[in-house]
Amino acid sequence: MSQPLYITTAISYPNGPPHIGHAYEAIACDVLARFHRMQGRDVRFQTGTDEHGLKMAQTAEKKGVSPQALADEMSSKFKVMCDELNISYDNFQRTTDPAHHRASQAIWQAMAAKGDLYSDTYEGWYSVRDEAYYDESELIDAEGEDGKKIRLSPQGTPVEWTVEESWFFRLSNYGDALLKLFRENPEFLEPESRRNEMVKFVEGGLRDLSISRTSFDWGVKVPGSDNHVMYVWVDALTNYLTGLGYPDMDGNFGKYWREDGDMLHIIGKDIVRFHSIYWPAFLMSANLPLPSKVFGHGFLLNRGEKMSKSVGNVVDPLALANAFGVDQLRYFLMADVVFGKDGSYSAEAIVTKANADLANSFGNLAQRTLSMIFKNMDGALTSFESNVDDTRLRQIVADACKIELPREFTALNFSAGIDAWMRAVFACNQYVDDQAPWALKKSDPDRMKAVLMTLFMAIRDLSIAIRPVVPAAADAILDQMGVDAEVRGYAALDDESWFSDLVSSNFQLNQPKGAFPRLEMPTSGEGEAI
Repeated sequence: MSQPLYITTAISYPNGPPHIGHAYEAIACDVLARFHRMQGRDVRFQTGTDEHGLKMAQTAEKKGVSPQALADEMSSKFKVMCDELNISYDNFQRTTDPAHHRASQAIWQAMAAKGDLYSDTYEGWYSVRDEAYYDESELIDAEGEDGKKIRLSPQGTPVEWTVEESWFFRLSNYGDALLKLFRENPEFLEPESRRNEMVKFVEGGLRDLSISRTSFDWGVKVPGSDNHVMYVWVDALTNYLTGLGYPDMDGNFGKYWREDGDMLHIIGKDIVRFHSIYWPAFLMSANLPLPSKVFGHGFLLNRGEKMSKSVGNVVDPLALANAFGVDQLRYFLMADVVFGKDGSYSAEAIVTKANADLANSFGNLAQRTLSMIFKNMDGALTSFESNVDDTRLRQIVADACKIELPREFTALNFSAGIDAWMRAVFACNQYVDDQAPWALKKSDPDRMKAVLMTLFMAIRDLSIAIRPVVPAAADAILDQMGVDAEVRGYAALDDESWFSDLVSSNFQLNQPKGAFPRLEMPTSGEGEAI
């Protein structure tokens, strides 16, 4: 039996409502979690919100509310986003939960016991927006709105010179261990371009890391201190352990977070450093296992531009889902964007892709096939004899559904897996055109039945294969086809007894309903939110 799998998103910072970038990461992790569950694996999938830090405190002050009230309000919006987008998380972890404070203090104490923490004064450049410290060599010179020179972080966010009493983590002790990790386990950090960046960063020399603040109190208290709260990344990163019950070493923690475990963090490329350098160093210090893989995906751009509140192109993902459909949005993001690289979206692109692939190709294939069975065979299924054309099509579909798509999804190449699936859909549509079952009704009714049954079986396989991406629509098709919910995993693709079971049970297809309606571009008024 395969080992359990632990999948996490980065936890979202809820100083504002979620945008499409948050949805993109959650959807990708959900597709992966559903895919592995359908392969029979024991999967635990976690997402959540990172609710501490100076940004939250400042935003709450501007709004005239407490940080906790702001955290409660905004975290609920992220949870609603996940629920509305059909994200099948097992745990939604909030860093304001008492269990998380306990876990963060436990890892702090473990690092202290290792001798890796010491008190000193921090002087340096700090970005409130990134909740990150930056070296002078990393800064970018820019011109502010008033024409004066300003300094920006590598992410383009403002930095300010900070002098503050702080606890430090001896990150400088872990350079050699991190380089060994990258070189001996290159799969730890992907894609390769991200790994190369981090190797170069570590080779440049690591400075000890400030991990506490005294200028505000909205955070996890440092053990034994009245005026220090943890620097947000110690607090935030520990959420991956909190959700498994740490510091309790049994239960879910012992099951999913272990030396030989399979633990995958999927994050945005802008926080790769924190997850691939700081986080493994913290874990090494605390004598805890490291994650198996950190994967830094690219940015999702709005019509080719990075999303920004100042530009006014930040989009509510639920507005897109309401306009075009949840499954259509999920499909577009997984099919049209190469995972690991930057991608772009627009309302026009979503409509074009969803109509071409889902409505016109797969949806039309399913609808017209099931309709012909309903009309020409009274909805009844029948046994049949295959000819070489039928066998060839079934092999094309089997290769796509059982070999190509699973191989690519396992490697996080979602768009490549969907491309393989679409080639099988195209082959089915070509088969329909070549066989012309509508003409066979009079000339060779037995052959018509064989063609329609071949297509019926292919549609079932195609629906199962694409379920991780479009779960609601795929299940709607499988429901109509009489396929039991218990046999919709990938193992079911190797068992064709389901068809003979349906035939022998006298299953009868009802009037089919389309699963993928054709989309229209919203009118100017309707489209203002997207």
